[in-house]
Amino acid sequence: MGLPTLEFSDSFLDSPEFRERLQCHEIELERTNRFIKDLIKDGNMLISALKSLSLAVQRFSQSLQEFQFECIGDTETDDEINIAQSLKEFSQLLSTMEEERRRLIQNADDVLISPLERFRKEQIGAVKEGKKQFDKETEKYYSVLEKHLSLSSRKKESHLQEADSQMGKDRQVFYDASLQYVFKIQEVQERKKFEFVEPLLAFLQGLFTFYHEGYELANEFQPYKQQLQFNLQNTRNNFESTRAEVERLMKRIRSSEADMKAPGCFTMEGFLYLQEKRALGSVWTRYYCTYEKGSKLFTMSNTETRPASRQNGVVSQGAEMLHLRSCVRRKRESIDKRFCFDIEVVERHGVTTLQALSESNRRLWLEAMDGKEPVWPLCPFITFLNETGFTFVKRCIELVEMRGIDMLGLYRTGGVNSKVQRLMTTVFGKEPCDLDPDLWDNKTITSGLKNYIRRIRCLSGSVFVEAWFLCVSESDDQGYRIRAVHALVYKLPEKNREMLDLLTDHLLKVSTHSVQNLMTVSNLGMIFGPTLMRSQEETVAAMMNIKFQNIVVEIMIENRDKIFGEVPDPSVLLPPASSSSRGNSRRSRAICMSSGKRRPRLYPPALCLADNDSTSHWPAATVTHTANQHQTPQQFRGFFLLRHGVDAKALYSCEAEHSHELSFPQGAHFSNVCPSVEPGWLQATYNSRTGLIPDNYITYT
Repeated sequence: MGLPTLEFSDSFLDSPEFRERLQCHEIELERTNRFIKDLIKDGNMLISALKSLSLAVQRFSQSLQEFQFECIGDTETDDEINIAQSLKEFSQLLSTMEEERRRLIQNADDVLISPLERFRKEQIGAVKEGKKQFDKETEKYYSVLEKHLSLSSRKKESHLQEADSQMGKDRQVFYDASLQYVFKIQEVQERKKFEFVEPLLAFLQGLFTFYHEGYELANEFQPYKQQLQFNLQNTRNNFESTRAEVERLMKRIRSSEADMKAPGCFTMEGFLYLQEKRALGSVWTRYYCTYEKGSKLFTMSNTETRPASRQNGVVSQGAEMLHLRSCVRRKRESIDKRFCFDIEVVERHGVTTLQALSESNRRLWLEAMDGKEPVWPLCPFITFLNETGFTFVKRCIELVEMRGIDMLGLYRTGGVNSKVQRLMTTVFGKEPCDLDPDLWDNKTITSGLKNYIRRIRCLSGSVFVEAWFLCVSESDDQGYRIRAVHALVYKLPEKNREMLDLLTDHLLKVSTHSVQNLMTVSNLGMIFGPTLMRSQEETVAAMMNIKFQNIVVEIMIENRDKIFGEVPDPSVLLPPASSSSRGNSRRSRAICMSSGKRRPRLYPPALCLADNDSTSHWPAATVTHTANQHQTPQQFRGFFLLRHGVDAKALYSCEAEHSHELSFPQGAHFSNVCPSVEPGWLQATYNSRTGLIPDNYITYT
């Protein structure tokens, strides 16, 4: 039941029932007063918790902003650049959210706490003061009434009239206090319906505005998230491929001879012990030595750190550079040390005796310095890019396309090694024979094809061409990559180019069945990148270049018709093969959600295309802000060209999530590509339908 009604006429009667109804209202107001006090206390705790949360998020955001990703290798792929930049994007996203939260916290006191406190003190407090006045006047009135009623009737008439007049005045004062109290109670009961609820509504509105800001940011974050997920998946795939290669290299190094020539820029390098003669005998000091055969430059660096008391007056110096004259193996009976050899250098008189770490290590030093130990040359790389090889590749491709092109994991799933070796021996043995389709299964054939391609190394016509391929793959200009790879293919020997033409035509057909076999262009690049461009020196640094090898193969597959069907542009400038360096400056052009202060707004504008009417809803400054601050690198470079509409090609497939977006497969061709007002999206026409496409999913043609 609700509160009983207080009638003003009941104030004159002042009946027990009126007093009970009045007491009900007083109890309710006291309960409301306690509730508001508790609510203010809880509100202050909530605001304090929000401040603590905001401070923690700001510290977290600052940590993301300060951390700098470092990747292995001299140059980073587009995927690595975007992943490294992602932490700063996350930081910017969190900072934007915290700006809105700070506004919520700053307004919370004015919107919620102060109005509630003011209502409690001014309105409910006024009722309490009114009650005090009412109780005071009640006590006074009934006291005067008792005295008045006790007057004797024998008093003079004038005295009685005066008493009646005074009693009337006291009664009126009591009635006024009662009426005023009843009026104030009813006023506060009515006021609490809006003055109590309005601050809560305003606070919730601010809270929901904050949440809506998060929803709006999440929508703007969606295209960036999808692109970053694509970069992460590519990096994960590259990691799996590179990890397998590095692990294989580690196992091979572990099982190989301990003293082996490690790949490097020197003909030979390693630790040697130098015999240094002293007054009381000789000592053997360890040096790290390098030798370059072309210039006959031999350097020694003392790596031992000795206390001053043990240096015998010898002052340690930097690397000593010497020029070799001759090198002779030291006979065992001529010295009491093992593994020794003598060298003569231009800068010193006499013979310098050095001690190697083992017999095999001495052999390697003598071989490098043209000593008297026999030189064991490296086994030449077996190549057979001949008619038999072409016939084998064509036959493998024919069988794969005829019976296994839809096989799940084609080229990723390997065959049994013994079967593959038997296949290669059968085809390329002393008495080669044709490939029997009934004898060999698909996995064995695909593994044999990869084994053959790996051995002939189609993209390694020369060291310089191979280095060029890696350099152009590190460029951040998509169009230049294609043109440069096109030009480099024609620098390869003719047979290598013919084999590449044959292989890429097959791989392009395989990629068109990616729905069934899951062999997309990206996956094929990861499989055939190391196969076509395997480095002669198997080092960890070489393994880190696999990601760029994959990019080269992807470009060849995607642009196969242009690269092998058209003459390259002779004006394409190729970079120096040694110009690779870590591209820190490229990180400034990584994909990003935005590159400036977000325009504050309560609700997002309707998503619209860049037609003639859409820009009329936006101020000129706003359109400029959107165009300048929400460009991806590719979109920014072609922005002024895009204003007139150009053609483009899809790098990846995309499934539309809204009616105003376009769905398209990889390789789709778009026309009339131009900017839209939505950051990160372009307007384009595909299959006679106009809609929005992600700007980082295309390349301009």
